[in-house]
Amino acid sequence: MSDMVVVRKEGLYCVPGQFYIDPWRPVERAIITHAHADHARVGHGHYLSAQSGVKVLQSRLGPVNIQGLAYGERINQNGVTVSLHPAGHVLGSAQVRMECGGEVWVASGDYKLESDPTCLPFEPVRCHTFITESTFGLPIYRWQPSQEIYDEINQWWRKNAAEGRTSVLFCYAFGKAQRILAGLDPEIGPIICHGAAQALTEVYRASGVVLPHTVMVGDVTDKAALKTAIVIAPPSAAGSSWMKRFGDYSDAFASGWMLLRGARRRRGVDRGFVLSDHADWPGLMRAIKATEAERVIVTHGSIPIMVRWLQQNGWQAGGFETEYGDDEAADAVNDAVNEAVASAVGDKTAGAPHA
Repeated sequence: MSDMVVVRKEGLYCVPGQFYIDPWRPVERAIITHAHADHARVGHGHYLSAQSGVKVLQSRLGPVNIQGLAYGERINQNGVTVSLHPAGHVLGSAQVRMECGGEVWVASGDYKLESDPTCLPFEPVRCHTFITESTFGLPIYRWQPSQEIYDEINQWWRKNAAEGRTSVLFCYAFGKAQRILAGLDPEIGPIICHGAAQALTEVYRASGVVLPHTVMVGDVTDKAALKTAIVIAPPSAAGSSWMKRFGDYSDAFASGWMLLRGARRRRGVDRGFVLSDHADWPGLMRAIKATEAERVIVTHGSIPIMVRWLQQNGWQAGGFETEYGDDEAADAVNDAVNEAVASAVGDKTAGAPHA
């Protein structure tokens, strides 16, 4: 049997099933692994997603034709048996299992193995061929347990509140913001959300996810309360006029990229918290092994390095070039390579600011 999934100019295409997975150009039938903008785009004729992700997709894409599918439920798409399985990335994220002629392929979408109270955990799915992301596909990436990061964030917030300074935490409005909210200690002070994060937080609540009480800054009548508040805001808010109302604030950024000196330096914030919604290197390896796949196809991220490592360790491995990801990720990959090389050769100057 020829490959069940190939890359076309529109995106990843299931040949016998005649559908696309997270296509980046308009198509008739699209299965969407999750609602982040690089995977879920407007313009498709029909969308299929995990049932738990329908509300998020609707909030981001508007009035589109979406069919929700419960995790584990099987449907037939032109002779291909399709089911969706939790990916642990964000609310409603899913891996796509495809079975045809006795062969099973799984497309992971984005995923993580770390615990996350806002979505179901990653579920290993046995298959012959596993299509995996590689956003953090370098050995340098190894995450601390999530609870340790929550504790660090709360300690930073508590210290700022005691000093009368607002704590501003920049993070992505969908997924990361809600995961952080779930780990905050509301006893420290008010929790304020930027409008972009608040809108998606309400979608999470409507989907049954329990999160602490949040308000928008316009709802705060006691301005003194701002001095003990934590503000959850998207990266685009940094340096905007919206920030001026917080006066002398302390800021931080939460992302897996904060592991890298170069990424921290570019953000120019007081603190960097290493919290990612993608699997780290050990997580990627555990996930791949758990599938028992004979063949692995690597997508967006550190494709050549990860493919070479997999080949050297007994897998049939190759790569798919896709249009997922963003400029920040590309910059951070360069930082990671430089820092890994510096660590290997003992060059203490690598990654230092350019003159």
